Amino acid sequence: MGYERARLTAARARATGAANLRYAGRMTDRFQIRPAEAGDVAEVAALAAKLVALHHDFDAARFFLPERVAEGYAWWFGQELGRPEVLLLVAVVGGRIAGYAYGRLEARDWNQLLDASGALHDLWVEPEARGSGIAKALVDAIVTGLVARGAPRVVLHAAEANRSAQALFASLGFRRTMVEMTREA
Repeated sequence: MGYERARLTAARARATGAANLRYAGRMTDRFQIRPAEAGDVAEVAALAAKLVALHHDFDAARFFLPERVAEGYAWWFGQELGRPEVLLLVAVVGGRIAGYAYGRLEARDWNQLLDASGALHDLWVEPEARGSGIAKALVDAIVTGLVARGAPRVVLHAAEANRSAQALFASLGFRRTMVEMTREA
């Protein structure tokens, strides 16, 4: 599916409410998965900053840690909210955001030999909320929403050192397709 067709499918899905078919406003007795709102952006950006710091801790030479990363993410997520090709979801526990996932439709990428697809770019669950099913629910919701928007597949990247994330993704049906390798100059 071409990028323009995927964008049109996404616009139709949003207009008809077909996006996030399984998880729109889904509540369990432990948490709720819902689309992020403008008032959530600062809190989600703070979680994104933790994700960036974790990657930097894994490999400081590979993963940069910009100054004011939370402010940068707040700006970025503020730009992304409302775009039909974007899903920014939060997991709410006891009235506070305990995790988030960010995905979007992406165009064909000749450099990566990757046709138009959905991409799960970010996934974070606060340490005290891990093991509760939030990560699985967020991934399922992102995949469901991206497929509803026309994505024929969903791809993601996981840091080499993040074995627990890799295990989670494998348990949810993701398979290894590429290995990134880095050499310092």
